[in-house]
Amino acid sequence: MPPSSENSPALRPSGDEMASTAEDQIDRRADTAVPEARPQLPQRMVGPIAFGTILQPLNSSMIAVALVGIQAHFGAGPATAWLVSGLYLATAVAAPAAGRLADTLGPRKVSLAGLALVALASLVAPFAPSVGVLVACRVVIGIGTAAQYPCGLAMVRRAADRMRADSHNALAALTVCSQVMVALGPTLGGVLVGGFGWSGIFWANVPLTVVGATAILLWAPADPVRESSALRRTLAELDLPGMLLFVAAMGLLMYWLLSLAQTPFWWALGGAVVAGLCTVWRSLRAPVPFLDLRLLSNRALSFTYVRTIATYTAYYGIFYGLPQWLEESRDLGASGAGLVMLPLALMGIVSTLTATRVQKRRGPGPLLLIGSVVLAVGGLLLTLPTHTSPVWLLVLLCLVLGIPNGYNSMANQNAVYEAAPAAQAGAAGGLYRTAQYVGANLAAAMLALLIGTHSTDGGLHHTGLAIAAISGCLAVAALGRLRSGRARGLRTAAGA
Repeated sequence: MPPSSENSPALRPSGDEMASTAEDQIDRRADTAVPEARPQLPQRMVGPIAFGTILQPLNSSMIAVALVGIQAHFGAGPATAWLVSGLYLATAVAAPAAGRLADTLGPRKVSLAGLALVALASLVAPFAPSVGVLVACRVVIGIGTAAQYPCGLAMVRRAADRMRADSHNALAALTVCSQVMVALGPTLGGVLVGGFGWSGIFWANVPLTVVGATAILLWAPADPVRESSALRRTLAELDLPGMLLFVAAMGLLMYWLLSLAQTPFWWALGGAVVAGLCTVWRSLRAPVPFLDLRLLSNRALSFTYVRTIATYTAYYGIFYGLPQWLEESRDLGASGAGLVMLPLALMGIVSTLTATRVQKRRGPGPLLLIGSVVLAVGGLLLTLPTHTSPVWLLVLLCLVLGIPNGYNSMANQNAVYEAAPAAQAGAAGGLYRTAQYVGANLAAAMLALLIGTHSTDGGLHHTGLAIAAISGCLAVAALGRLRSGRARGLRTAAGA
């Protein structure tokens, strides 16, 4: 019988080896031990940080019920679409820039500067002499509100690291504020417009910015001391040429799309193509590009971005088109339109919570199929109402229309995270947000083309058909994604 390895002198460990082995076992036990529970960030700090982030979703969604009043006040037509597009273009450019400035100057300073911009533009907007000046105010508001979310994340991270605290409660608060406010925006906007006219959606920003700034000064974590040279390096890395080229490309494209309802400005399309090609060239050559288009070589990511653009074009077609029809054709007024839109908002919150559970068990594939199919059904349902339809039927319609947003948003967001390389997760997330803003801009152009200056039953029905067509293509793509995923799973199981 061979000697036991434990008793063999040749295999018996020495004293130093035994000590090392014992230390390794202790280290392994320490590594596998249940981590010590860390305290949550205090609510007095989380509240002020989260409060500032409500401004962007509010200002992006309250305008939906104010567009009719603004059109009537200024005698404007499709030009009011720039009130939507201007804010989204500004946000798409300002959000990543504000994040980098927050890392250099300190998030509290950048957040306060953003709040000051929002307050200033909101005080000027009610006295705007023209739609052009009002659009400029919306652009400034977009810049100021865009700073709040990246600055909020930076303040949460700094506070959690300094206090050795768990940041999950703070991150959840940021997410809830964003989802709830964008959903409740039309309802709140309807109340404000009903009480104060279209200017009410701007006046509301003033007390909100004052409260937010005061809370941040009192309870948000202080900024670290930064070197002056760091600011110069950050400004050099902001890729201002890339930002300007992107704005030029999107602005000229929108200008051409909005002109299709009357006399097409083909020169604007040519300029958009040239600016777009220059944007691509700049992205591939800049050391730190504003839009890292090299990520598009990842097929899964590029397909997700295209799907996101199409999804948000359809969703914002509902979000901005339906309130306009409720006000102008159904003659409910801003307050009535906001109340009818409330079920859509509430169902959107419920669907987001449901989609989170499904995502954990099934992944993004089923969510994409459910969201696309229900969005297509909702588009078809938009072809049914007329100006004599009862309110209860419109409420039921809004309940159905609120379902797909939670599923589509959750699925596309997780698809980006799954497909993005870990080292480029930030850049991939930035492109995802840009895709959302591009979709919102295209929705504004689609509505200007299909509805025009006055929303009629026919305009709503044409919008519904367009949404159904877009969503139908998305549903077919989602079904193909599910089938290919199952086929890969079967091949993997057979190989194992």
